[in-house]
Amino acid sequence: MKTRILSGVAVVAFLIVMLLCTYTPVFSLFLALLSGIAVFEIERVAQVKNKIIMGVSIAFAALLPILISVGVDLPVPLVAIGYTILLLLLMLAQYDITRFEHVAIALFVSLAIPFAFSCMIFLRDIYIAYPQDYSKADGLLFVLFGISSAWVTDTCAYFVGSKFGKHKMTPKISPKKSWEGAVGGVAGAVIVNLLIFLIFNMVIKERLLLPYWAVILITVVLAVISMFGDLSASVIKRNYGAKDFGKLIPGHGGVMDRFDSCIFVLPTLYFIVRLAAML
Repeated sequence: MKTRILSGVAVVAFLIVMLLCTYTPVFSLFLALLSGIAVFEIERVAQVKNKIIMGVSIAFAALLPILISVGVDLPVPLVAIGYTILLLLLMLAQYDITRFEHVAIALFVSLAIPFAFSCMIFLRDIYIAYPQDYSKADGLLFVLFGISSAWVTDTCAYFVGSKFGKHKMTPKISPKKSWEGAVGGVAGAVIVNLLIFLIFNMVIKERLLLPYWAVILITVVLAVISMFGDLSASVIKRNYGAKDFGKLIPGHGGVMDRFDSCIFVLPTLYFIVRLAAML
């Protein structure tokens, strides 16, 4: 427990530093590193054997957030099709040591994960696309909401579930998760996001365009999505007989063990924000 808490504090401190660099190239490099490591961890757990396909998919996953951040106008469908063809050609060139399911896994995770993390860039710059609906401060606030909704839900659910959990949520997928923990996770996320919103209102001079009721409603949705993300990651690990995705963070596992919920939460938040602006 002590190791888990200390490493958790260290990760949060590091993340705060990265968030302070949100509008600098450092943030893009952080997302690139995050994407590359996450893809590597999943492919390692899935036992993808072809080193060339692993290398290409990891490199692509790391490159995508950087290209998005610098404003490269990517024809997304063409890039995805071209990348798919490349992996298939690599599979054909090494058919004797390559399984199609491994290529499919590499393709999916190397597209989905960097896109999910890049949603932090989309959220950060949302005020550029919709200046009448959102301010620059709103963009930074959305990034914070995305991270805090995932992490606080997971943390509060863990501690509340450990103390008061009696009714198992999904015993076959994740035996330690309980309904009491789920309620605690949602409540904790709402409280923390409201505190973040209040602090922003006091510190940031730029006007925030988000009402209080929207903060609560969005957080509840994100907290629920966060738990689905966590359970989905548990299913993947259980399918491959793995306890954790990695060992990079002592007491927590790997990057995917810490950011699995974010992969679901960030695109959901971006969808909500875009939808609200169009209504």
